[in-house]
Formats: sequence, structure tokens, C-alpha cells
Amino acid sequence: MNMLTKRTLLKSAAGIAAASVFSIGGRASAQSSDMSIGYIADFPNASVLAIAKDQKLWEAEGIEPSVKVFTNGPIQIQAMGAGSLNFGTIGPGALWLPASGKAKVVGVNDIGFSDRVIVQSTISSIAELKGKKVGVPQGTSGDMILRMALAKNGMTISDIQMVPMDPSTIVAAFTSKQIEAAGIWYPLIDTIKPRVPDMKELASNEDFYPQTSFINTFVARNEIVEQNPDVVKKFLRVMKKAMDYRVANLDHSIELTTSFLNAPREVTEKVARSRKMLTSQELDTFTKDGTVNKWLTDFNKMFRDFGTVKDPLSPEKYFTADLFTTA
Repeated sequence: MNMLTKRTLLKSAAGIAAASVFSIGGRASAQSSDMSIGYIADFPNASVLAIAKDQKLWEAEGIEPSVKVFTNGPIQIQAMGAGSLNFGTIGPGALWLPASGKAKVVGVNDIGFSDRVIVQSTISSIAELKGKKVGVPQGTSGDMILRMALAKNGMTISDIQMVPMDPSTIVAAFTSKQIEAAGIWYPLIDTIKPRVPDMKELASNEDFYPQTSFINTFVARNEIVEQNPDVVKKFLRVMKKAMDYRVANLDHSIELTTSFLNAPREVTEKVARSRKMLTSQELDTFTKDGTVNKWLTDFNKMFRDFGTVKDPLSPEKYFTADLFTTA
């Protein structure tokens, strides 16, 4: 299972309806042709665009963007490589591509808290996983949270019987007690709980926040960063305003995103309330004090451990911190 697509596989069909492009009315500036933006059809990645449209944030910048939905992050970065897309919104799994030099990270969007290490009722601690069968979709955030929980307890993957499985198989295997634990995420855990009501959760993303955070990020095509940093700043100004609005008006942001995605409200709302929404001021602070670089460094290590990237770039080479803080 590719770590980069697991979130999108869980979205409703309505949420990932056929790819489409829309532009927002208003008089466009000369730079509008550069404002091509990709996004994944879920709350963290679509909400900022829904808010920007509703609040006329693009018009304030004299911009008329072209916005297109994608099913995952790597396809967006592939489009950037082909020159057909300048900006995108991706999940943590796709960060190996910027770390490989394929795009630039230009800012953090939000933080996910949906990943867990779950165990059967007979297990009470991570240490008790030694020698046990643990299901995990390899290379996903479920894999990440498992490795981090093991490391926190002085253990590694070699201390357990790791059983590679796709996410839906984990649900079936855990329910039938063929495995004793799993690295997995919500909303799949919601499917497991009614069938295994005495299951336990022993680790979550929140246990490692803010030292390590499972971040969604804004990315940009290398060439647009090099050739037109002013357009990047316009993009970031709009995103920062949208993020601030989202924190201050979460209920309305859920409504806007539900309409934007044409998705069931309950799905949008559950995802929205499972995440950590950050203000632009908080993110400016995290960027300036090196916290974001620390998060990216942690991901670099995981990508090396997974064998995804042999020698990832240092965050300073693919995260444009100055553009974010000065936007």
C-alpha cells in the first residue's frame, strides 16, 4: 500500500468526484495564470480553498486561481514536474517527493491526529507487543505511528512480528483476532470498535506532538519558487488568512467545505474535528523556531528507514521558511 494514497482511499465517492477545474470570478491580475492549485478532496486540504472562495480572499490579491482536485499528493507533484501545476496540498506520506527535490514545501497546513496503535484486550502496553503479530500497511502513517511507539519504548520493528497488510485487511484480521495489534487510523478504527468493543489504543499522534507532527503541507513547483517568489507569497497570504478563518469559524468552515466537496456533512465534520488547526501566527512561530524543520527531519529519517528515499535533502533545501514567514 503506497503511503501516499491511504487517506484518499477512505473518502466518499462524492468527495472525490471527477476531477474538475474552477476559476473564481473577478478581474485577474497578470500573475493569475501562475495560480494553478491542486488539492485532495478532504477537509484539511479543501477547506482552505473553500474559505478563500467564500471570503473572496483571492480577489483581495487581484488573483483568479485555477483549482483542480486530485486523488493524492504524488499526482500533484507529477503535474508540477510536467509544468501544468504550480501549487498543491499534500499529506505527510507524499513529503518524500519534496525531500527528493521534486517540489518545495512552502508551508504547513494542519496536523492530523487520527493514527493509532491498537491492541486486543489481553495486551496492556507497547512492551507486551514483543514477539506478537502486528498488522500494518507498510509505508503509511500507521507504519509511522507504530515505529514511533516502539522506539519510545526502546523497541524496533524487529522486536515484533510485523504482518504487512492493506488497511481493509487489517480491519478483518483484527476483528477476527488473527493479529494482536495494528498500526492503523480513524475512521477505520470506527469500523473495528463495534466488533471488538474491548480493544485498546496504546499510542496516538498526540503522544508525540508537537515534537513530531503528522502534517499536511502546501507545496509548490520548483520553478515557480525560483522564478516568481511574489506569486508564492500571494498564494501563502491567502492560505494563511484562510487558516486563521478556519480556526476562528470551524463550524462554518465545515459547512463551506461540505458544499465545496459535495460530500456528506458527517464525514467532513468527523475529519475536521479530528485534526489540529493552526493559526498563521502559531505556524510563523513554529517556522522561525525550527519546529517545522524538526518535523521534516523526523519524516526524512522515517523515509530512510522505510527505504523510500536513500539520501533525502535537508529541510533547509526544500522548505522555503522565509517565504512563509514574510508572506
